Amino acid sequence: MTARHRDVIAVGASAGGVESLRALVAGLPPDLPASVLVVLHLPRDAPSALPSILDRSGPLPVAGVFEGERIRPGRIYVAPIDHHLLLLDGHLRLSHGPAENGHRPAIDPLFRSVARAAGPRGIGVVLSGSRDDGAAGLTSIVARGGLAVVQDPAEALYSSMPLAALARTATEHVAPAAKLGGLLAELTAMPLPDEPRLPADELLDSEVAMSDLAAVTTDRFAPPAGFGCPACGGGLFQIDDGPVPRYRCRIGHAWSPESLLDEQAIALEGALWMALRALEEKSELSRRMAANGAHRRAGTGARFDNIAADADAAGATIRRLIARLGAMPERGPDTAAPGEHPDESPSDVR
Repeated sequence: MTARHRDVIAVGASAGGVESLRALVAGLPPDLPASVLVVLHLPRDAPSALPSILDRSGPLPVAGVFEGERIRPGRIYVAPIDHHLLLLDGHLRLSHGPAENGHRPAIDPLFRSVARAAGPRGIGVVLSGSRDDGAAGLTSIVARGGLAVVQDPAEALYSSMPLAALARTATEHVAPAAKLGGLLAELTAMPLPDEPRLPADELLDSEVAMSDLAAVTTDRFAPPAGFGCPACGGGLFQIDDGPVPRYRCRIGHAWSPESLLDEQAIALEGALWMALRALEEKSELSRRMAANGAHRRAGTGARFDNIAADADAAGATIRRLIARLGAMPERGPDTAAPGEHPDESPSDVR
């Protein structure tokens, strides 16, 4: 009987991820007995040259992704813009399902689908990126018997994603990007021991189905969280499947705590700008009314001057709040240097 091997590798990257992906791909052997599925967070409205970049970076061909295609070993499949890349029963699925952490394609939907479809044959790889994307999906892969591989945070251009993955999932497979290809070759060459059949995971099944736009709603498997969804305004539900909770709205938009905080800050700033605009208009209209001769003669001009002054004072307070929200942090490991773009490098990916 032929021994089984780990033959599905799911790779997730975000900010600074192109450099890491190129280094990983360069280290893969030409006879890799596994399929490599890649998600890089990308803008939804711009084409990406990532497939051609990775095709030039290593010995494995980077195949175009076609709906329903059966995956083949020794090939790299890159998620296209604005579509989740999923693995369902050995076939690729391109889904326009709900965004996760504001991204489509997103890392966690791919990881969960690989956990469900491949089980112990799956390997999840988390590379450079900001926030904590991929950490939840990586725990799903490990829970179904797969392996976790993480880029060394010390050499990642952005360390937040690797650090979050290591905080959520214990793994000994941590290495610089340039050594990940060789490490993956070793892991896929090792025989896979027989393990008892794992029971069905209703939560995993439901979340994969939601990413595939199935008619599944979050209220079936999670309690209300008391927060609003930044994507659609609906109520969020709290998913407790590990040490850190996650959140989904009824129709499937998903958020980690860190991503939810970031999106709430964006929404708050937008609301403050709207309030400032309303106050500026109120001040200007009040001054015009105060200057109107009829109001001056009626003795009401001073009242409108006071209304304008109050609006100006409130506007000054909101300006200070906006400035405080937008204050630049001190440069650290996840802060881009001047001229760096936080999402992709090099610039010709788009």
